[in-house]
Amino acid sequence: MNRTKSREVALELVFQMMLNKENSEETFESFMENTDYDISELDINYIKSIMEGIDSKKEELDLEIEKYMVNWKLPRISKVNHSILRIGAYEILYLKDVPYKVAINEALELTRKYSEDKSVSFINGVLDKISKNK
Repeated sequence: MNRTKSREVALELVFQMMLNKENSEETFESFMENTDYDISELDINYIKSIMEGIDSKKEELDLEIEKYMVNWKLPRISKVNHSILRIGAYEILYLKDVPYKVAINEALELTRKYSEDKSVSFINGVLDKISKNK
C-alpha cells in the first residue's frame, strides 16, 4: 500500500466531491465501481477515512483554513488548492498517525503536481499556521 498514491487518489475524490456536490459515500462507491487503479496498491481505509472526515468536518476545516489565509477568501482560490488544504488541515487536526510535517510535505508535493508554483508557498503558510495553532 502506497500512502502517497492513496493521498493523490483522495485528492481526486475530495475534488470530485466539491465539483459534484456529492457526499463521501456516493463518491467513494462510484470510485470503487469505476476505478482503473490497482486497489492493492492503495490504502483504501485511509482514502475512505479522509473522505468521510472531510465530508463530516468541512465547515470546521474551512473556518480553520480561512482563519490563516491572509487577504484571501476560500471562494477566490482554486478547488484544487481548496481540496489540498482540506486534506492537509484534516490530517494535521484529526489524524494522530500522520505527523504534521508529513501532512504539510505531502500537501506541498500535491500542490507541485496539480497546481501552480506560486500556490506552494501559500499552502505551506496556511498549513504551517494551522499546525502551530492546533
